[in-house]
Amino acid sequence: MIRFENVTKVLGGRNVLNGVDFEIERGETFVIVGASGAGKSVTLKHMVRLMTPDDGRVMVGDDDISAAFGADLSRIRNRFGYLFQSAALLAWLSVAENVALPLREKQSLSEEEMMERVNKTLAMVGLEKDGAKLPSEISGGMRKRAGLARAIIEEPEIVLYDEPTSGLDPVTSRTIDRLIGHLREELGVTSVVVTHDLHSALAIGTRIAMLEQGRVAELATPEAFMKSSSEEVQRFLASQYITKEAPWERDSK
Repeated sequence: MIRFENVTKVLGGRNVLNGVDFEIERGETFVIVGASGAGKSVTLKHMVRLMTPDDGRVMVGDDDISAAFGADLSRIRNRFGYLFQSAALLAWLSVAENVALPLREKQSLSEEEMMERVNKTLAMVGLEKDGAKLPSEISGGMRKRAGLARAIIEEPEIVLYDEPTSGLDPVTSRTIDRLIGHLREELGVTSVVVTHDLHSALAIGTRIAMLEQGRVAELATPEAFMKSSSEEVQRFLASQYITKEAPWERDSK
């Protein structure tokens, strides 16, 4: 579905990505973790060509998005929905108007058809009663859900999540986790999640890739990731008080 082939990116004289290789399968929830500055968000941006590799290429299906321009680039990007870390809602528009933006920009729908789709999508994320509110009138978790509704309003094949639980309390974070799992099951989308939250990664991921010094240090299922013999992985787990010996239950469902 998405394939990184020897992708290298230098920023500020530093190899943020240094020969990164992996493949994301259709329909999975692929989680990318790592310390600050490990290249997680840079990796995500390469998937929609907000950044271009200095070397290597990024394939989306049969398309090389890293070499695409114009109409071809737009066509490939239309396969994606993107939830930004800040949710990126426009403060002067209501929640419903924010969610409707992609439809207004790209599709020729009547106002009635548009609002029917908006209301249906808001219901999917539990905001069916909040469409008339401004972003300033709802909580941080609700803003994330509104941003997610906007990301899926056009029913994309792939949804990219940049730190979806960042800045949220643990209870709200687990709500977002369950929503990501539900949308994957409900819509059949391929999900790519960048997060520093290992509890979230272990709960929702089908596979977890850990970036370390610009390379993939580990790529495994959550169960195998927990048992990894890599010192880098075990240090990262221990930093969030997760150990091999501790009981762990995946609670995304």
